[in-house]
Amino acid sequence: MITEEQIRESLNEVLVPGVMRSIEGLNLVREIAVSNQRVKITLASAALSTEAQDWIQTKAKEALEKLPGVNEVEVEFTPVKPIELNKIGHILAVMSGKGGVGKSLVASLTAIALKRQGCEVGILDADITGSSIPKMFGITARPTGSDSGILPVPSRSGIAVMSINLLLPSEDDAVIWRGPLIGRAITQFWEEVLWGKLDYLIIDLPPGTADAPLTVMQSFPISGVIIVFTPQDLTTMVVRKAVNMAQKMGKPVLGVVENMAYLYVPEIDKRIELFGRSRGEEMAQAAQAPLLGQLPIDPELAKLCDEGNIERYDTGVIGNLSQSLSQVIQAKVR
Repeated sequence: MITEEQIRESLNEVLVPGVMRSIEGLNLVREIAVSNQRVKITLASAALSTEAQDWIQTKAKEALEKLPGVNEVEVEFTPVKPIELNKIGHILAVMSGKGGVGKSLVASLTAIALKRQGCEVGILDADITGSSIPKMFGITARPTGSDSGILPVPSRSGIAVMSINLLLPSEDDAVIWRGPLIGRAITQFWEEVLWGKLDYLIIDLPPGTADAPLTVMQSFPISGVIIVFTPQDLTTMVVRKAVNMAQKMGKPVLGVVENMAYLYVPEIDKRIELFGRSRGEEMAQAAQAPLLGQLPIDPELAKLCDEGNIERYDTGVIGNLSQSLSQVIQAKVR
């Protein structure tokens, strides 16, 4: 007799149009019933247009009819809210006490590092008024969906991305909103976007400790926080502000990342600390968390970000960050 495991394996081959993920990966399979040689599956219709439902229904039937012992297949849809389908292992928030420190860069590299480990990863761009994630990944496609929800846009490597910039008529349009509207938009990106099954969801927070970061801390089941800083005199104060906020909200600080730590000049094999001496260890002590990595000022990385090709960045920096993240997540999150 056909088993549920065999059915799920077959359904894992049925991809949802436009998102590079299967109906199983998006957690759309609600019920499987097997009776003699008849299989009936119930799928959630969240964020699926009528055309997408028809396509999925056809492909699901074709996949299941290939299984030995299956003579009849019925596929039906049922309304379910995206928030009820989202099954996310860990949610990591990337924050900073001030702007301009490379928080979005660290969020992107974190997602890339985890993706290269074989994890299913998404990025929620919560920096509503300063969105830069789509630009770095070269994403210009608009999200698809229906009245019941929105589907995130996949990057080239399959990282699911949702950002306000993907919904604007032009990426240059300014988002001139007050705090409550920004908070509502961030909440909608959590409740109305179909993320499905993810190992990690990385949230790129806006700088500071005001309305938007507070909304995320209160509304999302945050597993841990990564704090980004640069080697400057004001660093200690702004890092402590971010640490204090995370602690007051009961969210563990997983570690700190020092961006723009140095410039490496290969011709003379020397590191030049353009913004002063490294404060990595000092900030790790202030945060009472490990130093996850020190990112250099790298012209090649800047070029790839400007071209929308950040996923092509492949240096020891990514490997070191990946290793550090794995160790701290195993120790503090799992």
